[in-house]
Amino acid sequence: MKALTKLSAALLLPLGAFCHQAMADNNVFTSMDDPSTAKKPFDGSAAAGYLAQTGNTTSSSLTAQTNMTWFQSRTAYSLWGNAANTSANDERSSETYNIGGRSRYNMTNYDYLFGQASWLSDRLNGYDSRDVLTAGYGRQVLNGPVHSLRMEFGPGVRYDDFHDGGHETKALGYGALSYQWQLTDTTKFVQGVSVLSSFGEDTTVNSETGLQVAINEHFALKLAYNVTWNNNPPESAPDRTDTKTSVMLSYAM
Repeated sequence: MKALTKLSAALLLPLGAFCHQAMADNNVFTSMDDPSTAKKPFDGSAAAGYLAQTGNTTSSSLTAQTNMTWFQSRTAYSLWGNAANTSANDERSSETYNIGGRSRYNMTNYDYLFGQASWLSDRLNGYDSRDVLTAGYGRQVLNGPVHSLRMEFGPGVRYDDFHDGGHETKALGYGALSYQWQLTDTTKFVQGVSVLSSFGEDTTVNSETGLQVAINEHFALKLAYNVTWNNNPPESAPDRTDTKTSVMLSYAM
């Protein structure tokens, strides 16, 4: 029985999520949304990962995310969401929830207009809620089957409701870059970076680096590394840099 207990001290379920701290923000949208290259009217995926350990240390981590995009001849509409929870020895160490929506209108094959809104709850990193609204102009630099690159920028506004009390509304400048590289028929590399800056007073940089490997027509393994840097974080969560590493099983809808 003792040997069996040692053997079951760590239980790793098939879907794993490995986290170091929690993201304080997430405004990187790295899914393709160019209607000029869409091959079908709808594209979407859902992914999830889970890690559990028992014995001398009890911990668990759960990550889930989804994104969906609807295409028309010149427009695209997207919805996305993600959630992450981590606990150790019956104490919650991270808890984040994020949902958002986006629209895009192609003026030409390379120039487009966009609007984007998101809501974040990350109380353990200082925010009961963080609402961001941005809009502006984008340029589709590359839209081939192998390489896709877009850059966009515009004004925005953010409302922060701090966990330790108080709230604040700020005008922002927004800029983002999203790149996808189809390495092989089954492997895709994704890199996204976004910057939200209240003109020097408060700047947040978000980065997502990912690799997706298809298993079959519907399932794929997704490895993602997210970094958030904030030069002026809340007093209740003073660290400027948060990172998150996740390994998830993704299902293409």
